[in-house]
Amino acid sequence: MFVDTNVLVNVRAVGAPHHDAAKDILERTSLDREPLRISRQIIREYLSVVTRPQIWADPLDLDTALDDVNRMLSDFEILEDGPAVTGTLFALLREVPVGGRQIHDANIVATMLARGERRLLTFNIADFRRFGDRIELIAY
Repeated sequence: MFVDTNVLVNVRAVGAPHHDAAKDILERTSLDREPLRISRQIIREYLSVVTRPQIWADPLDLDTALDDVNRMLSDFEILEDGPAVTGTLFALLREVPVGGRQIHDANIVATMLARGERRLLTFNIADFRRFGDRIELIAY
């Protein structure tokens, strides 16, 4: 199952709106031994979010955020980007109307599809609903 950035951020930030649900989800999936996957895009997004002030959390210092990422690199399977993902992204963009920041979501879906992953764990169902005929959205 591919894990969206918002799940990882919610796990990290105690005051985040879905903190308890995110912790519970990841604990249950690890007990089920289901492989959890992310991409380097997710790592960049995570660093971007946790190092800036939020309504529900103070920013992490960069060393702490990088320590988090190092744990992610060992705890999650990394689905790499590359020519196959780019080709899948371009095909997806021709089929699904998106633009602007939605391109980032489309790239997540393209990464999943190019690497054979179909399940996405996210709290942002609305952002990915347009891809619902290609992937299974998992939310709690």
